[in-house]
Amino acid sequence: MSTDILTEKKKIHPYQFYLWGGLGSIVMMFAGLTSAYIVKKSQANWLDFDLPNIFLVSTVVILVSSFTIQMAVKKFKEQNENQYRGFLSVTAILGVLFIILQIQGFQHLQANNIALTGARSNSAGSFLFVITLLHLLHVLGGVIALIWVSLKAFSAKNNMNNDLPVKLISNYWHFVDILWVYLFVFLHWVG
Repeated sequence: MSTDILTEKKKIHPYQFYLWGGLGSIVMMFAGLTSAYIVKKSQANWLDFDLPNIFLVSTVVILVSSFTIQMAVKKFKEQNENQYRGFLSVTAILGVLFIILQIQGFQHLQANNIALTGARSNSAGSFLFVITLLHLLHVLGGVIALIWVSLKAFSAKNNMNNDLPVKLISNYWHFVDILWVYLFVFLHWVG
């Protein structure tokens, strides 16, 4: 009997397995994009430019959101429903703020005559745009999931015994945070 219980505890939930599989494919996509970036950078017509400082601000915001989602997980485990709800909501707000800051970064580049798309664009700006936009879409997906989990947390049917949704969103959110830090460092020092 104890072997059955031990085996049951080691099993991964199918949703968690799907999440890890999806994250693996996202890693492969960004590895391919950053590899292509390095190859294209060696071309003679590559335009060198500095990232706007607002991308650094957005990096700080997403790092703070990683702390708040971890606090939400902690408060869930402690069964502190009000603080769990609060940290989830703050994480969602910080995710929206990250998106806004990224868009402002794009606007700053455009204002400094660095075309990201179109006939005037250089592959450097286009690569930056594609890489950051794809990451931004993944953050948007995370924000939508955070809002959904937050709404469930505020509903009358809130189940403080099922930790799967908060585990899944926490894992995903930490992933997009770490991915952004990697991309920021890559674009800042390699770019």
